[in-house]
Amino acid sequence: MTSTTHTPFRVLIVGGGVAGLEAALALRDLAGERIATTLLSEAPEFVYRPMRVREPFAYSAAHHYPLDEIARDVGVELVRDTFKWLDGDRRLVHTEGGETLEYDALLLAPGAILRSQFKHALTLDDSRLDEQLHGLIQDVEGGYLHKLAFLAPTPMPWPLPLYELALMTKRRAYDMNVDVSVTLVTPEDAPLAAFGSEVRRAVEQLLEQNGVLVLSSAHAETPEVGEVMLQPGGRRLHVDRIISLPQLSGPDLAGVPTAARDRFISVDVHCRVPTLEHVYAAGDATDFPVKHGGIAAQQADTAAEAIAALAGAPIDPKPFHPIVHGVLLGGDKPLYLSADITGGQGSSSEVSETPTWSPATKIAAKYLAPYLESRDRAALR
Repeated sequence: MTSTTHTPFRVLIVGGGVAGLEAALALRDLAGERIATTLLSEAPEFVYRPMRVREPFAYSAAHHYPLDEIARDVGVELVRDTFKWLDGDRRLVHTEGGETLEYDALLLAPGAILRSQFKHALTLDDSRLDEQLHGLIQDVEGGYLHKLAFLAPTPMPWPLPLYELALMTKRRAYDMNVDVSVTLVTPEDAPLAAFGSEVRRAVEQLLEQNGVLVLSSAHAETPEVGEVMLQPGGRRLHVDRIISLPQLSGPDLAGVPTAARDRFISVDVHCRVPTLEHVYAAGDATDFPVKHGGIAAQQADTAAEAIAALAGAPIDPKPFHPIVHGVLLGGDKPLYLSADITGGQGSSSEVSETPTWSPATKIAAKYLAPYLESRDRAALR
């Protein structure tokens, strides 16, 4: 099925995040010795980012996994360098360090670029949430802050962490007997609208029970320190602090065609970049509207099937069918949320206080989740 004469089939993965590692594990399972995989990543480690929302509240730190150890486990070559540009005609990736990496199939999974949308706001960076929010939580506990606004930008990244931080902050204030108003402003039609109606109702109830006010279908501006203006309507909020999610844009990789407006990479139903031969993309760098670790893993699995078939594995690649799983922290118990995604919105949804998938991790990934769970068990032993 493949046109290459190279044995084994050379696969290059750009990015050592969820999508990149999921793809490496999937390819090992699907194609075995038919392929030789190289992982290009400038980061030295993989960090389990969804658990970082707990760090400012004195919970244990998110787990860190050295990429060189993962590469040895998975049987891939790790190149610690940065993507510079793609020569698609010659199937070459050039790096900032001056290396030239050949491939028979390429998977682009570099993630998205984080930018600040609001002036006069603290823009969250999940690589240093504890550093950013530790002082703010202390000020809440000490009774120095009484009005907080949590903002989601337009267009919006994955919103779940904003809800978790709003809930955790409100509950921490309650535990310290401090009166704090918490308002969450989102362009969504309803709280966590991507999950569908059943999840929306459950989350609305949870937020109301905990005293978090949600203003939906609202686009925020921050014209002055401590001021939030909402559109449509021009309503103004006056608060002590403003906390916002970052705005996401595509990585704008040289040699890779992207959408003109936001620079995300367009992919087809098999996560193939349509205008490039044997090039695929997965994760937040793609133009799929839902940016979430579980979605990134599913895209990686879809691309891995197509690449394995190119390498001659007896596989009938299936098209991408997104099902999103999420765990909402911040209430008395975690809420486990699931939905089929159609057109960026949940067409059916499920919410439970008990896990509905296994292993019940924040990132539901077919290969990466059990791999990390096995590493964690081995570390405990």
